[in-house]
Amino acid sequence: MPNSTANTPLVWIDQPQQLRQAADELAAQDILAVDTESNSLYAYQEQVCLVQFSTRSKDYLVDALALPDLSPLEDLFSSKHILKVFHAAEYDLICLFRDYGFRFNRLFDTMIAARILGYQNIGLGALLERDFDIQMNKKYQRANWGKRPLKPDMLDYARLDSHYLIPLQDRLRAELVKAGLWDLALEDFERLTRGIEDTTQSSEADFWKLRGARDLNPENAAVLKCLYQFRESTAKAQNRPSFKVISHQALVEMAQTCPQRHADLLKLNALHERQAKRYSRGLLEAVRAGKEAQPEYPPNHTRPQPAVLERTEALQDWRKFTGRELGVPSDVVLPRDVLNRIVRANPGDLDALKAEMWDVPYRFDRFGQEILAVIRS
Repeated sequence: MPNSTANTPLVWIDQPQQLRQAADELAAQDILAVDTESNSLYAYQEQVCLVQFSTRSKDYLVDALALPDLSPLEDLFSSKHILKVFHAAEYDLICLFRDYGFRFNRLFDTMIAARILGYQNIGLGALLERDFDIQMNKKYQRANWGKRPLKPDMLDYARLDSHYLIPLQDRLRAELVKAGLWDLALEDFERLTRGIEDTTQSSEADFWKLRGARDLNPENAAVLKCLYQFRESTAKAQNRPSFKVISHQALVEMAQTCPQRHADLLKLNALHERQAKRYSRGLLEAVRAGKEAQPEYPPNHTRPQPAVLERTEALQDWRKFTGRELGVPSDVVLPRDVLNRIVRANPGDLDALKAEMWDVPYRFDRFGQEILAVIRS
């Protein structure tokens, strides 16, 4: 049983000198557990508010809001010698890259490991309860990590997210090796470090992502675009998440009905009376501007050729069957992006298939012959 948090020192870091000292201590380790907390539910543009590290003997909480520069951590994340253990790493990596430009090497993701092992419950709480009989309090899962000072209970919650990751990694690694799946896991951990990009950049076409947008006629779609732009500018000015200003559903309902007066806003099902009162002028102006604007047509997505659809269906059926045989989700057998890449290229031999599976060599060695047979048939 690993050390409890009660028996482990906790270091709070909010000064540059403290950060440099902690970075030196962490650089001497061969394995680190890492997690982050952001304020995504409380700001227009979310940001990393807290970075948690754990070694086998100490926990660290780095106050990202108090520190003007986190560059002392850069070498830790890019190191090929220090193993960094995350749970559900993708979101943390995106946030750390977006806010600080950090790049990553040598990761272990406990959620991915659990999926590869075929676990049904892969949340951190479920894994800690299963392996260590630890009950995680979810009270602060949706807390505002941008507020200071943080409550003592929040500090305990935050450190718990990284505290047990190293011993959990030990157990999952042993299970992967025993099951003959260690090389497959290494392949997916390596894939995590590639292609990290800032997914928060917005574009004028984002309104098409709202549910129901593509059901609108071009004239009403132009209204939706103006309403969406009004909401984004308002949310940015208030530093609030867009959906907390006006819901996606309310925007689409307004685009459908094109209200002309304040009384029309009050009749909408998805718009709260308080929102109608507060934003009446801006919403009605956005509707008028949309009705005078050029019609908007959805981005042109060409339907794949029948042969491409047939290959896709055949490969999807094969990976579902293979996944059931192995007791793992189908995308563990063949990730979706690799499947789509193969389908588009339609390789005619193993060499051509290998070129499309360049980032999944283990899967090519294990499944290449089967995959080629499926798509050639």
